[in-house]
Amino acid sequence: MALTLMVLCSFVFLGKAGKQLPKKQTYIIHMDKSQMPTDFTDHMEWYGSSLRLVSDAADVLYSYDTVLHGFSTRLSPEESRSLEQLPGILSVTPEVKYELHTTRSPEFLGLEGDNSSSPQAVFPASGSGSEVIVGVLDTGVWPELKSFDDSGLGPIPSRWKGACEEGNNFNSNSCNRKLVGARYFSKGYEAAMGPINESMESKSPRDDDGHGTHTSTTAAGSPVSGASLFGFASGKARGMAPQARVAAYKVCWLGGCFGSDILAAMDKAVVDGVDVISMSIGGEVADYFRDTVSIGAFTAMSNGILVSCSAGNAGPSSESIGNVAPWITTVGAGTLDREFPAYVTLGNGKKYMGVSLYGGKSISNTSLPLVFAGNVSGSLSGDLCMTGSLTPSKVAGKIVVCDRGGNSRAQKGVVVRNAGGLGMILANTEYYGEELVADAHILPSAALGKKAADAVKRYASSDRNPTATIASGGTHLEVQPSPVVAAFSSRGPNSLNPQVLKPDLIAPGVNILAGWTEAAGPTGLDSDKRRVSFNIISGTSMSCPHVSGLAALLKASHPEWSPAAIKSALMTTSYTTYKDGDTIEDVATGNPSTPFDYGAGHVDPMAANDPGLVYDTTVEDYLGFLCALNYTAGLIKRATNRDFTCSGKKYRVEDLNYPSFAVPFETASSRTGGAGSTSMVKYTRTLTNVGSPGTYKASISSGTPTVKISVEPGMLSFGGMNEKKSYTVMFVASSMPSGTISFAHLEWSDGKHKVRSPIAFSWT
Repeated sequence: MALTLMVLCSFVFLGKAGKQLPKKQTYIIHMDKSQMPTDFTDHMEWYGSSLRLVSDAADVLYSYDTVLHGFSTRLSPEESRSLEQLPGILSVTPEVKYELHTTRSPEFLGLEGDNSSSPQAVFPASGSGSEVIVGVLDTGVWPELKSFDDSGLGPIPSRWKGACEEGNNFNSNSCNRKLVGARYFSKGYEAAMGPINESMESKSPRDDDGHGTHTSTTAAGSPVSGASLFGFASGKARGMAPQARVAAYKVCWLGGCFGSDILAAMDKAVVDGVDVISMSIGGEVADYFRDTVSIGAFTAMSNGILVSCSAGNAGPSSESIGNVAPWITTVGAGTLDREFPAYVTLGNGKKYMGVSLYGGKSISNTSLPLVFAGNVSGSLSGDLCMTGSLTPSKVAGKIVVCDRGGNSRAQKGVVVRNAGGLGMILANTEYYGEELVADAHILPSAALGKKAADAVKRYASSDRNPTATIASGGTHLEVQPSPVVAAFSSRGPNSLNPQVLKPDLIAPGVNILAGWTEAAGPTGLDSDKRRVSFNIISGTSMSCPHVSGLAALLKASHPEWSPAAIKSALMTTSYTTYKDGDTIEDVATGNPSTPFDYGAGHVDPMAANDPGLVYDTTVEDYLGFLCALNYTAGLIKRATNRDFTCSGKKYRVEDLNYPSFAVPFETASSRTGGAGSTSMVKYTRTLTNVGSPGTYKASISSGTPTVKISVEPGMLSFGGMNEKKSYTVMFVASSMPSGTISFAHLEWSDGKHKVRSPIAFSWT
């Protein structure tokens, strides 16, 4: 029998000549629709015919007709190369796997109040507010939540062309006037990973993970009173745009999010009629013509749709930023003025504050033996509390100190509990520093910053009978300083195009309360059988939908604004300092943060509603930007799905009409001139008046004497709405060592409005 099985397996993996069959993968094929031969009357017939020329067995997974023209399919490398040689083929690109980047927010952002300047008096509560539709590409939706209650909403906007797709555990009645659409996209995932195991996740728009429900309710959830997680963060939970409609596009599954599915969802979202696309998804930085999200976002933008994406959770490393296309709004993460303290008291009387969302039986009145995981493990990585690493006889009845890293924070608690431990102290190492992220642990726990964690470990290793207690401190509000830049939030400079500053801005992304699935516990672990309607989690995945919802508010308030105008308003009104004038802190270092951390600053929606002036970047501006990157007509077609040929004029990246400035210089050693020489570069921008007539004066605040900055003209007068005026900024820099960075800000003000842009300098 064993021999028979071996022979069968060999047959599966070997060809007729005994050679291994070439491995197939999914490719996205971009076609030039204008080159369809006249023999074909339908482009789908042409796609199929082209595919059959290289493979008799391949099937079309998706056809795309909006964000690009083409299809996706499974091919061997040889077949892909053959297909690429056929007429009408613009590109054959391997599919990319993307990953998810994973209340108090309205009050913190100034969106709750009852005075004359409250958001109720500024942003529409009905009418145009309920006409805006936010499309969320994520893990799906849990439609039964109160956050999707449609009470008080009028009919679904007549322009809406979406659908409520049926599937496992989901039917057409799952949608309503709030959740106006729900679709799922799994063909690419199943082609790469095999059939979906429907005993583990629903082959439908239903969210079995929780991430998609959390992001969609953050963006546009209906108000729900009495919301909390185990009593933490109790109060009214609501999305940023509670009157907006939600459309869910499930593109992420247990094994990840695949490019062919994402592209198909963006294709549908544009046709369906969304106004904002929110994507808390990211992958490796790639050229614009190879980046699935960038390609889809360009067409969405050109159709009047703002695309908001998460910056990534790879901070605090520099050049870790993702989703860097200038037509995408890239969002980093900051904190709220709220925390969930937990207190560790040692047997020597010392007390340390950490954080935790444990909501079960307390051990605050019980002093328990304390041990360091590295001393009670038979594993080399025992200090990390990996699965099976702890020795039960040395752990039972004790509090265990586990180092952070290696596995999920909540998983460490499961390991401790399974070994008989009664509590856990999660200890930050050098890599994590003082950053604290609260989790809904399954046993009494406290996460400590590195300084406190080191003190606890020293005590546990030096005292003959170390003991400790862990106590919850509930919810603390008005914590200062706030916001601070989250350590995990990905940072600039932009590794693809250093002249484009990313992230664009930051928004709340730490310990965010929002809706959750009933298919998973708050930790997301299989062993967590608790069920909640709201959960508190962190990541740029959480900051992205904040901005998506705020963009929906601005779209409702100013339906004539383009995606670029909305983005500009959010950026130029963001703040970078606290009320005392100090710069927003970077929790990773404890030092002032920089535009490479926060972009234009922390979002301020009330100010964004009346920005005075905007940088209204056009489709033609973006095309000119690609020309400046020396893109050929073919590459532009691949990146934008548009026919465009760069003219004979000189294109400059520095002339992209962007609301921020990134100015890279070369060091003296990499150019002629030698030490003491200077570099000069000119940037051009155009401002559009979206407020009352007035005269704006430019001012520069600079933290570097090594760069001289001049603005010409220094004053701009606007007489009417939508009037445009251009200006140039000249930067003259002294040579500095490679790796040097410095910063400045440019502000245009008429006495009422402050239109502020960050400037980031770097020398390489």
